[in-house]
Amino acid sequence: MIRNYLTLFLIGIVTYPIASAFGPSVTSSTTQCNRNLNSAVEMGADSEVSFGNLDGENVRIGIIRTRWNDEHVTNLVEGARQALTECNVNPDNVFETEVPGAFELPYAARLLALSGTVDAVICAGVLIKGETMHFEYICDAVSKGIMNIGIQTNVPCIFGVLTCLSEDQVLARSSGDNNHGYDWGKTAVEMALLRAEALGSGKMNSMGFQTPTELETEATEQKKRVGFF
Repeated sequence: MIRNYLTLFLIGIVTYPIASAFGPSVTSSTTQCNRNLNSAVEMGADSEVSFGNLDGENVRIGIIRTRWNDEHVTNLVEGARQALTECNVNPDNVFETEVPGAFELPYAARLLALSGTVDAVICAGVLIKGETMHFEYICDAVSKGIMNIGIQTNVPCIFGVLTCLSEDQVLARSSGDNNHGYDWGKTAVEMALLRAEALGSGKMNSMGFQTPTELETEATEQKKRVGFF
């Protein structure tokens, strides 16, 4: 009996310093991990993309937005429209329509792209993580769908869908000076201009994207409206 107590006592003496040695290290690592995670979240909300001077006077932009999370999406669209205005995009050259939710965005974007009436499409929506895997399935399908529409139609489709874990993250990215919709508007104009340069009908004089030459055709004269018709 005495021997057993002695054994337990010695084990306690040996294990206590070990626990003390490793304990602070584990706690420190956990704290540092949480700090890194918080920094990453803040960096994602505050990150910006630099844009040069963009002249979108002759650019036609389509905006497809969701009614799901309507308030937040409205803020994002307002940010996009502000950017379009700053890029000299004519208000008459901005077409806006809506769909029920994010899953419907790729199909609507395809229809608008194939109409030939816009030079770029902004797909705007907000997805917030819930209790099930629905969030992951929708995010994956929508992001791939929007990307594929741009590749298949040669019309830039901007992924303007916030995929957040909480409403606080949405607010940090859709309001004030950090409205991501503003960047999406600028991106749409830049990609529309890039498309015009790349697909211009002028004679290729050098490598790379060329300055577009407008074709004087009957179809061009008839196509004055922007959007579905």
